[in-house]
Amino acid sequence: MKRFFPLAILLLFCACSEVRTYQVGQINTSFGEMLIWLYDETPKHKEAFIELAEEGYYDDYTFNRVIDKFVAQGGCPDTPEGFAYSVHLLEPEFRDDIKHIYGAFGAGRDGNPGKLSAACQFYIVQNENGLARLDGDYMIYGHVFKGMDLVDQIVKVETDSTDQPLTAIELDVNVIEMTAAEIEGYGFEIPVGSK
Repeated sequence: MKRFFPLAILLLFCACSEVRTYQVGQINTSFGEMLIWLYDETPKHKEAFIELAEEGYYDDYTFNRVIDKFVAQGGCPDTPEGFAYSVHLLEPEFRDDIKHIYGAFGAGRDGNPGKLSAACQFYIVQNENGLARLDGDYMIYGHVFKGMDLVDQIVKVETDSTDQPLTAIELDVNVIEMTAAEIEGYGFEIPVGSK
């Protein structure tokens, strides 16, 4: 019986030392890597982003609209046709504590009266003062915690009259697992409810 005691202690130690990981959005471009915290408080949008990223959906698209002091937008084109796929439309999950601050990650939408989001399209707020006028109208469901310096470069590229970059900025969008220590190593504080 004594020889099984060390094994039991070892198994207990292994079970207790398991480190929790979090699903994080990753966008790779020719400019480099961006990492996005996805809010648990907006579960439908988080789930839709993860599903589309894992399917490789976004990888067929680019950053198609970039405006300095406003946003960098990617995914499906910002056209009526781009919003025609109702399977990607989501009911809003607005929260007073999630705002359009610098680095906020949101879902695009057209002018529909129900404010339904198009999960097939995302944008990153690049305005350092935020875009408070969009709060409660457009859906934020994440925050870029690595790579805003890249977004600052992307919004300054040469564009056409529709704000589309003249040289395509292709997307490679994934979901990766990271520990709290890895995430917080970038200076981002994990929300209390997610710890």
